[in-house]
Amino acid sequence: MDWLFTHVMNDPWQAGLVFAIVVFASVVQFGLGMGFGLTASPLLALIDPVLVPGATLMIGMMTSGWGAWRERRAIHWPEVGTASLGRFVGVAMATIVLAGLASRESFSLIFGMMIGAAVLLSVLGLRLDFTRTNLIAMALLSGLMGTITSVGAPPLAILYQDRAAAAARPTLAAFFAIGCAMSLAGVYLSGWAGWRDFGLAALMVPAMILGAMIARRLAGRFDRRYRPLLLAIAGTAAAILILRALV
Repeated sequence: MDWLFTHVMNDPWQAGLVFAIVVFASVVQFGLGMGFGLTASPLLALIDPVLVPGATLMIGMMTSGWGAWRERRAIHWPEVGTASLGRFVGVAMATIVLAGLASRESFSLIFGMMIGAAVLLSVLGLRLDFTRTNLIAMALLSGLMGTITSVGAPPLAILYQDRAAAAARPTLAAFFAIGCAMSLAGVYLSGWAGWRDFGLAALMVPAMILGAMIARRLAGRFDRRYRPLLLAIAGTAAAILILRALV
């Protein structure tokens, strides 16, 4: 516990900033069914790298699981199953990479550029057809990115951007609940997560609950801004990841 207070709680401004980021990321997660890691991880990493990926993945798993349970009747389980196969392969690849990783900066740069390219393709009007092959491929990329950087939403955001929010949100929430659990296992096996991450995640839980309450009051607004918000979040995350790697 001394470690937690030394790194997070001794500075009230830092603690407040972490709290605000987790609240905002939780609002995004509960509103869209995805996006906690994409929104929170780059910002938290700029504050202190120890906040990611373990603790962020834990909170992402909780927010996704909560959202999926609330809308469980609307989950399209065949899509979740297909995507989970791709996620598993991506997590396995990421675990191997993390086990021999000396620095995350180069990976942040590469992934940031990949996210930026995906957003650019979408803005230009190009689309990925929603096929089984593309779903597996994007889920694999999500698993690879999400395990190393805890930012795994952009590939699925691009694929799901034209789907109705009410249908996509619960399916994505279920996928990311399972996917975050897979990634946590991979991060733990690679030695990049430990018991201290449980303590950090526990400190973030109140902010997560507040975010869920705010998202419930904003429920209908997400449907009207579904695609633009996805692209804006993905583009912002890309810029932050690139800047973090270069600075």
